[in-house]
Amino acid sequence: MSRSSPAADRPARRLVRAVALAVALAAPVSCAVTPERAAPVGAVAPASPAPTGSTRPAAPSVPARVPETLSFTAKTLDGTAFSAADLAGRPVVLWFWAPWCATCASQAWTVAELAPAYRDTVPIVGVAGLGDQRAMKGFVAEFDLAGTTQLDDRAGALWRRFEVVEQSTFLILDRDGRIVHRGFLDGEALTRQVAALARG
Repeated sequence: MSRSSPAADRPARRLVRAVALAVALAAPVSCAVTPERAAPVGAVAPASPAPTGSTRPAAPSVPARVPETLSFTAKTLDGTAFSAADLAGRPVVLWFWAPWCATCASQAWTVAELAPAYRDTVPIVGVAGLGDQRAMKGFVAEFDLAGTTQLDDRAGALWRRFEVVEQSTFLILDRDGRIVHRGFLDGEALTRQVAALARG
């Protein structure tokens, strides 16, 4: 049997090397493929779910600026401490009354109806003066004003502060603490004013 010459075997060896090289190059590609479908290049990964409302921290509330007109403290007729600064940011009605005042008595029923209805939007605060505490408490009981804030100003400090010289006087502050009304209001006018303030 004749042996092939080295020159004749050279093309066969080249073919074997070429096949081996092709197999070697293809091997890394096949190993890189996982059973799962590969994501396309440039694909965006799915975003994680947004936090629900129950996990989102609440925004801190910003306290309202306290105007000079509401920078005072007092005691109510039942002895509770009162800070007008707590009313900042809302319209406020201050009602200056005296227990023996017939005009105040005629307005008291309207105040007793309005104050609870507008407690959170337009607080109405009574400022009792020009009398003794027993008479003031009797006035509050007679006209069902116990559900409204009534300040004990027997010393007249708030009457002087706001330059009130007669009863009955309504002093109305807007949301910024500016005085927008000072003087008398009958029941109908008071109701209109408070309703308008509540609407903003």
